[in-house]
Amino acid sequence: MPYVEVDGVTVHYVEEGPPRGAGVPTAVLVHGFPVDHRLMVGAFEPVFGARATGWRRVYVDLPGMGRTAAGDVAGTDDVFRVLRGAVRELVPEGPYAVVGQSYGGYLARGLAAADPGRVAGLAVLVTVVDPVHERRDVPAHRVLVREPALTEQVGTAVLDAEDVLVVQTGTTWERTRQEVHPGEAAADPEAVARIAADYAGTFAVEAQPFENPALVLVGRQDSVTGYRDAWGLLEHYPHATYAVLDRAGHALHLEQPDLFGALVEEWLDRVEGALAE
Repeated sequence: MPYVEVDGVTVHYVEEGPPRGAGVPTAVLVHGFPVDHRLMVGAFEPVFGARATGWRRVYVDLPGMGRTAAGDVAGTDDVFRVLRGAVRELVPEGPYAVVGQSYGGYLARGLAAADPGRVAGLAVLVTVVDPVHERRDVPAHRVLVREPALTEQVGTAVLDAEDVLVVQTGTTWERTRQEVHPGEAAADPEAVARIAADYAGTFAVEAQPFENPALVLVGRQDSVTGYRDAWGLLEHYPHATYAVLDRAGHALHLEQPDLFGALVEEWLDRVEGALAE
């Protein structure tokens, strides 16, 4: 398994696509909290894999999650420090794109703010905007679609306890079981508790306008990070597409996979165009 050492933390990552080399663009993909790389692989590999242009994709496991041990990481500032170090090791030179989901979107925006000269594109999916949960403007959780066959399979009580999916079908349920639940099970509970207790980072997130292609995707029914708060990000990203997807919550990529894929494809077109200039 591939690892890099950063400040005493052994960071696990999964690499897909062509190897690092001249002319090969790299995307660094950062998962949410507390899952692991499997969520991002499931979401983005179908998009990257279908493109004629070869991208090197690096999916990292954050400290205390997936196969990355927590070390002495105590909060989000430490997570960000380790992530930045891993990026320096994995993409030591040249431009790269960064993609983040939820908590990973918060960290990805931090990477873009810290290294705007190298980050050629930024895409955030259901990003955390305000790290303080109580201040978020979010709708109540509401299930819009529930397949009768799924109810028969797993039971009403189980589906009622599921507080993320707003589209509950056999497909979204199975993908959640394969791509989300294993990461949640692999997380170090003590490390997760420490990070959750110090969840707000002190690093700059939107320190200056980010002039490269950006994408902000949010779910109209997202009861975790919402959709209203993200609108305020646009002034920091002059070349951002902002899309609110109906019939989609915090699992937007599962619930609206075709629209999600089309918007990511268009963002990649813009990033490639900017890299070619």
